[in-house]
Parts: sequence; structure tokens; C-alpha cells
Amino acid sequence: MADDDVARTMEAMGPRLRVVRERRGATLADVSRATGISPSTLSRIETGRRKPTLEVVLQLAKEYAVALDELAGGAPVPAAEPRSTAPRSLGDDKAVLPLTRYVGGLHAHKHVLPAVAEAPGRPRQVSHEGYEWLCVLYGRLRLALGSQDLVLTAGDVIEFDTRVPHAVANAGSDGPVEYLIMFGPQGERPRLRTPPAAGRWTGDRRAAE
Repeated sequence: MADDDVARTMEAMGPRLRVVRERRGATLADVSRATGISPSTLSRIETGRRKPTLEVVLQLAKEYAVALDELAGGAPVPAAEPRSTAPRSLGDDKAVLPLTRYVGGLHAHKHVLPAVAEAPGRPRQVSHEGYEWLCVLYGRLRLALGSQDLVLTAGDVIEFDTRVPHAVANAGSDGPVEYLIMFGPQGERPRLRTPPAAGRWTGDRRAAE
């Protein structure tokens, strides 16, 4: 294959990787958790701002269960299906409901961990670029954060740098766990806006009573 052909193949690789990912209904954060490749790196590859290495291509081909010929353009890539609003099931039976379409910056998901017969052992931790805000809606959630083991219940909120090794699991056998995640792949964080003690709050403007 000539150098020009190789260059064109690599340029087309990013959009094809994005199509395959979206066809699976996976977010960049999902793929990052599964592969250890940072969401920012995945994003740059998909948008053509970075050429993937062979190691990365092989890793993603395995994760997406597609042939290298498909990613290289030797076989057609089926069009991405419209994003469904129904929860999707992951390999560990966790359901994920995307609440925003990923277009860069903060995005949110609702997660549901199924009920378990007994509390599991310490979950396997992962780390990647980004910042995460987590709020438990129902049940008891175990968060292994670095060397800490935390049990969060309904109404508990925690935020952390995802470069710290972390993992979650259902903390008990009394039912499923539901929680919200807001994730900033480049380290973006939610901004807390507190109304003043006096006066009324209107968006970004304060108006005296």
C-alpha cells in the first residue's frame, strides 16, 4: 500500500470508529472505562485531530467486536442507528440511560445497577482523564475511590477527579441502585450557583426585591 493510501486510510479511521461506537450506543466515557484510553484521546481520534496507533486500533476493534477490514474501509460500516432514549444494558447487566448527546463538555447519564444476592467484593478500579459528579437516587452504592471505600445512599452526592482509580457496585442485597452521573471528559465541572440571601435570582442576574 502506498504512503498516500495509508494516510487516507488513517484519516478515514476516526469517523469509522465514531460510527461503530454510536452504532453500539456507547459513549466515549463508556469506551474509556472499558479500554483505559482517555475520552479526550478517543475524541481526538474520532475527529481526525490525532492518528490512532496500531495498538489502539486493535484494542478498539476488539472492544467493538469488528474486523480491522471494516475499520480500514475494506468492508462497509453500517450507518449509525438513531440514539434510543431507552436504557441499554451493558455486559455486567448495568443499564445506562444517556440524558445528553455527547458533543463535548459535560454530559450526563442515569445508571441502574441490578439487585444482587449478596454484597460483592471490591470492584476493579479504572482511571482516566476527566471529572465526575455522582448523585445516588435510590439504594446503596459502594464507591471504591482510591484507597477509600464509601457507601452512598439516596441523596448523597460526591465529585472526584477520575484520574483517581475508582469503581462502583451495589452495596447491598436489598434492591437495585439508581444514580446520576455528570462527566466532564476534559475536567469540566458543574458550577454551583447559589441565590443571594436577599433579592431574587434570575439566571445570571440578581434583582433586588
